[in-house]
Amino acid sequence: MSEQDTEEHADRQGLGQVGSPGAVPVRLTGSVRRLLGLAISVLVLGLGVGLSSGLLSLFFAGSEKLMLGFVEGPHQAGAFQTPALRRFISVSLAGLVTAILWWLLRNRTRPVPSVKKAVRGADMPAWQTATHVLLQIFLVASGGSIGREVAPREAGAMLATYWTRLLGRLGLRKADRTMLVAAAAGAGFAGIYIAPLTGAFFGIEVLLGRVSITVVMVNLGMSALATLVGGVIKGFGPYYALPNQAFSPWMMGLCLLIGPLMGLVGTGFRRLTSWAEQHQSTGNPILFQLPVVCILTGLVAIWMPQVMGNGRSMAQTAMNQTLQGITDAHALVMALGTLCLFALVKAVFTVATIRSGASGGTLTPSIAIGASLGAGVGLVGAWFLPALPVWQCALIGATALLAASQQAPLMALAMLMEVSHLPITAIMPLGFAVALSILVSQVLLSLSQKAGHELAAAPCNHTVGGTG
Repeated sequence: MSEQDTEEHADRQGLGQVGSPGAVPVRLTGSVRRLLGLAISVLVLGLGVGLSSGLLSLFFAGSEKLMLGFVEGPHQAGAFQTPALRRFISVSLAGLVTAILWWLLRNRTRPVPSVKKAVRGADMPAWQTATHVLLQIFLVASGGSIGREVAPREAGAMLATYWTRLLGRLGLRKADRTMLVAAAAGAGFAGIYIAPLTGAFFGIEVLLGRVSITVVMVNLGMSALATLVGGVIKGFGPYYALPNQAFSPWMMGLCLLIGPLMGLVGTGFRRLTSWAEQHQSTGNPILFQLPVVCILTGLVAIWMPQVMGNGRSMAQTAMNQTLQGITDAHALVMALGTLCLFALVKAVFTVATIRSGASGGTLTPSIAIGASLGAGVGLVGAWFLPALPVWQCALIGATALLAASQQAPLMALAMLMEVSHLPITAIMPLGFAVALSILVSQVLLSLSQKAGHELAAAPCNHTVGGTG
């Protein structure tokens, strides 16, 4: 039993012995004081993190307007109307600026730990973390091919690390720090994407990896408050523009194909991004590698603007696909080729951007890749069954690939439901596809881990001076 579980068990015992003599009143008072401290923490951090996420949304919009001349939304998800030369200059200039500033941050100041390290106890220095967060938002707003969801999580975690210095005064325990920092990180996510369940599941499923009544209460309450504040600042509208159409139970059949396929691709994408993070440039190479990758991104964006940013425009393009204009097999093959190219280019440039030294996320790039591949499956299906909604196939693909790439099925399901404002009927096919995707992903990861152990344990049979 963990320390946190032991403490919560003690709380329940204390609450259940109100009528017994002895030290029960002290236990009860301590329990109530702790719950009051948690409630105050949820309120303060929920509102504070929500404000932080809302301000980051405004900074993103301002940077995007400055660099690309537009502000994205559900009906204008990408820089399609921005002149090609401006797209190139925007992402190239941002790559140069962020490379210099990240080099200074990582080599001349106190380093900023990851959110997972902060959850485990590392302090996040204030101005360094704030600068690091703003650089991520600026790069994505200018067209860098990487997600921006890490920035609000880091901002939330930073606020929580400072708040938790008051643990003793609030009657909280040292173990509560982990829970509050994880919840604040998830709340940062919730506040910028207006997705309370997603933020709560991220804190519980990804960062903490354990569930209790207290953990759920803290994470859900904090994410709900952050969503409220973030929504007041930026609005409560959907992130993707989709038709208002119920999901048919027959979509479950197509999930048998889309789910495993996304599990395979999502696992591969996870392995690639993990490799990029482990070999990320932090020293002098970042000064030329990141600008070069951004210049290449700008060159590709001249013909394919969808490669820019966190993948929102690519996902929306995939979700907008229909059979309209596809009159023969050649046109169908061309459309499929384009969607597969979208997925490949987004994966390559996201991995390259991370490897070259940029910090950022992979959630929305995963959605873009999955939506492109899912739309491809949908077009083929619609060729034989014209009534098949291609956008639903794209959405199923996005959810399933996100689940596999993040190894977080509940968070992935909640995220697409919330940011797309989907009807409740979507849970059935999306949930089924996610389950199949995770199944395939777990099998692949287990086989890979087993192969790695066997390779590490294999005896070295090399001989010096042997014949052959």
